Amino acid sequence: MSMAGAKLLIALVIISLSLGGKWVEAQVHHVVGGDRGWDSSSSVGSWSSGRIFRVGDKIWFTYSAAQESVAELKSKEEYESCDVNNPIRMYTDGLDGISLEREGIRYFTSSKPESCKNGLKLHVEVQPQRKPEIQTITTSESSVVAVAAGPITPSAATHLAGVSSLLSAILMLCYYMGIYSGL
Repeated sequence: MSMAGAKLLIALVIISLSLGGKWVEAQVHHVVGGDRGWDSSSSVGSWSSGRIFRVGDKIWFTYSAAQESVAELKSKEEYESCDVNNPIRMYTDGLDGISLEREGIRYFTSSKPESCKNGLKLHVEVQPQRKPEIQTITTSESSVVAVAAGPITPSAATHLAGVSSLLSAILMLCYYMGIYSGL
């Protein structure tokens, strides 16, 4: 194998590993209201009950832009009274993805006070991102291996498996090409 080919292969391994670290910090995408979306006929309160929202997750509002829109409000008082006169932001596209980047509570309501009063509103308590627990395992050859306790979410498991498979394939390719003989 040429030196340029070896450098390319090493770059691919480094990129794969760096992307893998980001994939393990998996996002959960929450579609507000489930199948019905952001609609007065959906029970947004029931949908959100028991859900955990974490830093790094994303919430999606899906609705008919001709009939509805979403207002993000500043305070619990505005949220409870359905006061949409001074929102932080209005979402009007019909498909709005909102990243949850910080811990804290965020308040979303229908921009129509009547729909809000009928229950079309959502408060999201954003919790810190969960850190995976690391365990150590001693193998028969007395080497120590660090192992994550398990995937945090199904999406994390999927990405971790993909990275692991890719890394294994790259290492096997290196072995067969004579670049790495430690396998």
